[in-house]
Amino acid sequence: MTVLAGALAGLATIAQMALLAWLVHQIVIAGQPASELVLGFVLLILALLVRAAGQGLQSHSAARCSEQVRRDARRQLHRHWRDSGPVTLADASAGALSREWLDHVEALHGYFARFIPQMSLAVIIPIAILAFVFWLDWLAAIFLLLSAPLIPLFMALVGMGAEKVNQQHFETISRLSGQFLDKVRGLTTLQLFGQTRSASETLHQRSDQYRVITMKTLKIAFLSSAVLEFFASVAIAVIAIYIGFGLLGYISYGPSANLTLFSGLLILLLAPEFFQPLRILSQHYHDRASALGAGAEILTRLNQPINAAAEPQTPEGVQPCNMIALSGVTLSYQSANPVLSDIDLSIQRHQAVALTGPSGGGKSSLLHLLAGFIQPNQGEISVLGYPPGKQPFGWLGQRGFWVQGTWADNLRLTCPDASDIAIESALRQVGLGSVLESRAQGIHSQIGEDGQGLSGGQARRLSLARIFLANYDLILLDEPTAGLDATSEILVLEALHKLAESGKTLIFSTHHHALLALADRTLIINNGEIRDA
Repeated sequence: MTVLAGALAGLATIAQMALLAWLVHQIVIAGQPASELVLGFVLLILALLVRAAGQGLQSHSAARCSEQVRRDARRQLHRHWRDSGPVTLADASAGALSREWLDHVEALHGYFARFIPQMSLAVIIPIAILAFVFWLDWLAAIFLLLSAPLIPLFMALVGMGAEKVNQQHFETISRLSGQFLDKVRGLTTLQLFGQTRSASETLHQRSDQYRVITMKTLKIAFLSSAVLEFFASVAIAVIAIYIGFGLLGYISYGPSANLTLFSGLLILLLAPEFFQPLRILSQHYHDRASALGAGAEILTRLNQPINAAAEPQTPEGVQPCNMIALSGVTLSYQSANPVLSDIDLSIQRHQAVALTGPSGGGKSSLLHLLAGFIQPNQGEISVLGYPPGKQPFGWLGQRGFWVQGTWADNLRLTCPDASDIAIESALRQVGLGSVLESRAQGIHSQIGEDGQGLSGGQARRLSLARIFLANYDLILLDEPTAGLDATSEILVLEALHKLAESGKTLIFSTHHHALLALADRTLIINNGEIRDA
């Protein structure tokens, strides 16, 4: 639609120039009064309106095309992030991911909205104008034909390195974004260890690298535009000289003797329009280079393997059941020794199961398998009759997740429609009632990213309150009491005891004796094996 609208605007432009040249010829040469040329002026206005409508439709269609492409790109990124899971994404910088989602995807706009349609228009419109000029004066058409290839030729020569430079540009800004975000998050630690100056110098060096690569990118963009404008201007000047000498009678070769004010003026008016699509294409060549650089980064992300394991194997024809079953499950990372080796395990619904064992034994890996965050190298897993991660479940990891906002905003991440009363009830169930009453704004009290404004124990209990609010049947917890003071430990234990008594299926990893006492069943994980305590 963008190309068709652009072609319509191009044909309207030819009609506009022809009518304008005819009106001038009739008034100046034929001596016709303007009052007798009303129809010509009406047709000229109509051609202008058609041209404006075509250009408007072209812009609208181009914007829609770009919007659909960018929406699809973000959907692919989101699908990749979702399939990768938090374990795989933990190795990626949040700054780099946000740059891919925002700037890299936005860099595709100019390529799909402007450059690709203009590639077609840069062929269609010049050919139409060339054919029309050839009918008027074949010698002038030859001048246009000979000068036209110079523009794409020099555009290609100048822009050969633009794609590589733009890819370096996006790589540099991604690294800079990630490093800046890491430094801001770790500012307190840097101050404690006296490393703020070193961190500042590192950011300064990276910023200067970004400045250099940005200026190099702009230099190529400006150079390509200048070169193409120069050759287009020279070509138009040659046509103007030919028309001028032809009308004065200094050139009598070929069709030049038959030049009139109408044909000469029309050729002069069409000459800039002949080069205009090529000039516009050259202006958008930088969009192509930017999009290819950004697209390479996006494709690198999308082509990354979701994990080293095989695709999940799930039993055929599974139905909802009251059991979590692992059959022949083996999981290994890059090391040769498997973390879990040929595991057969069944856990009944409504059980509270504790996972214990030495650090690095595979407790967190088993929880990640049950959550669907990673896939086994081999074996089958059924979580209450469904593939892992296909049904909603509660998750409390060792590292919480919070957003800048209120307590209520953070709890509504898992239950968007929860009422204020339900939120207050969930907070009291995890022992945050007294803290809530001490805050003047209650559940609308503000907290920062990474739980700023809350102690470690309060932040952990706030995360646990999400599970109470959402009322999940299966709850997975990775070291729920790690790093907490004695008071916070007691409050978390009481909250987990409430969940166990309510008939929830609890599976948690821990070394804490009080949590082990809470469990109906304790599993020891060590050396890739799982056994009952």
